Amino acid sequence: MDMLPPVTPTVVGLRPSATLAINETCRQLIADGHTVYKLGLGQSPFPVPDHVVKALQDNAHQKAYLSARGLPELCDAVAAHLGRTEGVSRRGEMVLIGPGTKELLFLLQFVYQAELLLPSPGWVSYEPQAAVVGRSYSWLNSDREDWGLCPQALDAHCRSQGARARLLILNYPNNPSGHCYSADELQALAEVCRRHQIVVLSDEIYSGVHFRGEHVSMARYYPEGTIVSNGLSKWAGAGGWRLGWFSFPDELAALHRAMETLITETFTSVNSPVQYAAISALDNHADMAVYLRDSRRVLRALAGHCAEQLRHAGAELADAEGGFYLFPRFHGLKEIEDSAQLCRRLLNEAGVAILPGTDFGRPGGEFSARVAFVDFDGAQALKAAAAVADIDAAFLKQYCEPTVTAMGRLADWLHQTS
Repeated sequence: MDMLPPVTPTVVGLRPSATLAINETCRQLIADGHTVYKLGLGQSPFPVPDHVVKALQDNAHQKAYLSARGLPELCDAVAAHLGRTEGVSRRGEMVLIGPGTKELLFLLQFVYQAELLLPSPGWVSYEPQAAVVGRSYSWLNSDREDWGLCPQALDAHCRSQGARARLLILNYPNNPSGHCYSADELQALAEVCRRHQIVVLSDEIYSGVHFRGEHVSMARYYPEGTIVSNGLSKWAGAGGWRLGWFSFPDELAALHRAMETLITETFTSVNSPVQYAAISALDNHADMAVYLRDSRRVLRALAGHCAEQLRHAGAELADAEGGFYLFPRFHGLKEIEDSAQLCRRLLNEAGVAILPGTDFGRPGGEFSARVAFVDFDGAQALKAAAAVADIDAAFLKQYCEPTVTAMGRLADWLHQTS
């Protein structure tokens, strides 16, 4: 009999991340000869900008261990970028650089003993991380069509549970719905957070792909209680580079210090060449402005096309305002018990991979799902977008063909299943 080492109970029952699992499933199906349209993993289709790649090449020789909190010049660049784009004043000394924001979120939950508040739907890793660390969490459901968190719902939850430490994760442009908050909505949420002394992690990883370039940070209205999270993966196309950051206000210095100490005992520091290269993504380079402009144009047009196709097939959904995702709800489906079965059948019968709403904190009987509309060659799409004034259906069919075809197959399947 083989002897198995004891494993922490919370990890024994933990499933792999849904987004990574669907990507591996798609890879295996493709390797086995199947045609699969990958609308499950939300990876940027666009290449890393040339000037950022050049900076990485120029710094490939960098090999020294860097400060646990990050390369000082990069920390200063993060603070300057937040000031320039959001009008939020932060010091470079209050920035932490991590191997992606996922690891930083895990460390934050480890050092801060607080109830985690999660607007539903929300990203797939928020809840599992809380469970691993042993933190309590509460999903805050919204009855709004756009899935936005209502200040009244947040206030009611806090009043009903009494005074305690709380950490609210406010992610927008939202994964999975594409919802963005207006300045007025953020001000109203800020009033509630200040009243109940809630620490906010404003997960702004998709800020650069707000379709109109009009992202507004929660830190403008609740600066003393907001940690801003961002990184290179979504708006700079560098997911595999694994670099993200947290920016803290001086009022939360104790959390900053605790996380920095934990960094010294875990990942030590992020790899040096990528940290040096990341500065060039934040320095207001003219090429980055063009890159972001055309990325947003392509994503906005494609999101609108996909939403229209889904509505024609009977789905209910709000328009996305940024990011890579739509979050439709389906009705009238025959012989389907929950959203997980819906997605399994869609993959098996139509070759289209999406993720069920249950992975994002929704009940299975709701028949909701996340559609990541980013299965296309982003390099070709960017080059073509720079040469045209309008991105129309013909453009999308030519340069975003896998996603356009996938949406047609999804719509046909829905008609057959209804």
